[in-house]
Amino acid sequence: MKILAAPDGPAISPVDPSGEWHGATFWLLVLGAGALALATLAGIACWLAKRRNSLHKLGGKRGPDKALVFQPPRRATAVRSPGSATHYLRKSPSPTAPTAPASSPPNAPIPPQIPVSTSLATTVRSLRSATHYLRKSPSPTAPTAPATSPPNAPIPPQIPSSGGNSPHTPTAPEPAPLSKELADANATEKPNKPADSDNSEGRLGDLHFKLRYENEKNALVVSVVSCQGLPGREPAGPDPYVKLQLLPDKQHKVKTRVVRKTRCPVYDEDFTFYGLAPHQLPAITLHFVVLSFDRYSRDEIIGEVVAPLSTLQLQSGEAMALCREIQPRSLKMRSVGRGEVLVSLCWQPAAARLTVVLLKARNLPKMDVTGLADPYVKMYLLYNGQRIAKKKTHVKKRTLNPVFNESFVFEVPAAPNATLDHVALELLVLDWDRVTKNEVIGRLELGANGAGSARHHWREVQAAPRRQIADWHKLKE
Repeated sequence: MKILAAPDGPAISPVDPSGEWHGATFWLLVLGAGALALATLAGIACWLAKRRNSLHKLGGKRGPDKALVFQPPRRATAVRSPGSATHYLRKSPSPTAPTAPASSPPNAPIPPQIPVSTSLATTVRSLRSATHYLRKSPSPTAPTAPATSPPNAPIPPQIPSSGGNSPHTPTAPEPAPLSKELADANATEKPNKPADSDNSEGRLGDLHFKLRYENEKNALVVSVVSCQGLPGREPAGPDPYVKLQLLPDKQHKVKTRVVRKTRCPVYDEDFTFYGLAPHQLPAITLHFVVLSFDRYSRDEIIGEVVAPLSTLQLQSGEAMALCREIQPRSLKMRSVGRGEVLVSLCWQPAAARLTVVLLKARNLPKMDVTGLADPYVKMYLLYNGQRIAKKKTHVKKRTLNPVFNESFVFEVPAAPNATLDHVALELLVLDWDRVTKNEVIGRLELGANGAGSARHHWREVQAAPRRQIADWHKLKE
């Protein structure tokens, strides 16, 4: 038999599986173990760092003013601000002032007391110096000085009293005025302060102001400096401010700030009015109104000052200081009256409606030196003395005899058996003002509890329902 030999081919050897695992998987496991070890070390380091920081916050570095962590905490003491340090030291006894025993010799040396200061740091230094003095004071067995000391012996320093009665008490320097106008106002304030007798006679005080005209800008500069000797009902004084307007146009209206609780306010405010040619100045009048601010009601009018420029000779660039006495605002109203108003009423019992037609008014008082006013009317419906409805007319500009001719309807409660027995109508005639609160010219109340023509008109409306009945009524203060 003939045996055939296998042809020569590639050598085939068995694969060792351990060599592949030893080459790739082994190194992957080594790298993973190393990463896990590094992460563990990083976590331990972070924990140690946080622990050290917490211990540092609790204990901290030991300094001259800080205690160790294991020491008990100090007793809490009250802390006072520097502004209240004087008040605190004045009310509490001094910790360094020794209490002399009953059997102490009369010539025993007394350590100096601590002067009261307004600064907390100065107080601490004074306490340290006093403690140092007590530590170096002579012993009780040392010979004492004779009772009668020579005239040239040094006298221990005396302490200024907190009450301020001592002649050595330091006083705060008086603040200097901010401007020349403030200095003038402060100079005039002293002779005007003893003016209570004048106020008792009805005097309303003085208004100080300055005028300056600039030809290059065609501008008039009015400086409201101060008021002196204003009256006031409150013990602390009123809250005054000044309103200024140029007449007769009444277009330029300005006002100062409110100065609280004083009868001699200092404003020192400048107001510049542009577009005024030199030939227009004689026709212009300055109208100042001094008022007292009231947060909860209408501002009270103290008085007014009227200063026509026709009587003044203004030089370009030169300031002219003026002082005018404040005149009462209601003086003309009391002499000429407050005017009359024509009202028409119609009562409809079935619908429980009261129709009010405000026709016109006449002979209203002059509210400024131009002889004009800007009147309008407010109406309130009162039920058992309480206001339950409100209406108002339009403003009629620059007239003392306005014609309103406006109708208003009020719903009367307690329908359908409503009557006018517990109902009243209150009318207020006011002068409209763009800058400040409107001023009341006069008032009128129509109702069963009225008097004179108002009561007669109301009864006539009750007796004749569904009829328009008109009548004139005089306004009261």
